[in-house]
Amino acid sequence: MTRTALDRRASLLTGALLGVGLMASLDTVVFHLLLGWHHLVDGTTRVQQVSDGVLHVAYLALLVAGGLRYGAQQRRGDLDGRRAVGGLLLGAGGFQLFDGLVNHELLDLHAVRPAAPDQLPYDVAWNAVGVLLLLAGWLVLRRSGR
Repeated sequence: MTRTALDRRASLLTGALLGVGLMASLDTVVFHLLLGWHHLVDGTTRVQQVSDGVLHVAYLALLVAGGLRYGAQQRRGDLDGRRAVGGLLLGAGGFQLFDGLVNHELLDLHAVRPAAPDQLPYDVAWNAVGVLLLLAGWLVLRRSGR
């Protein structure tokens, strides 16, 4: 495998780490903390706090790992910026869609907005954002070539 191929994969992974971390942080800060719509696991206040704390630690670890990789690749001059952006969008969309389909629907850990009388519009919007981010990431990667 050529060095260029490894660098392109590394750039994609770096972007994906940052994308998952950024989307998880947006979810936690906006929907868990500012709006108070949901928590990672609905339940007692203690369960909500602990589950949100675990999510917080996880996304911070992803952001730090992605940031360190980004800096190291940039210093070496082998960061493929377009692949990193594509990876960021794929990571963000993947997190969003995983959260919507697995956490919200399959495992029923929480709803987007549990107090709402009709969850369908929230679920559709939540998952649509994930699909749009995945599509945008795919388009960026497609334009970056092989």
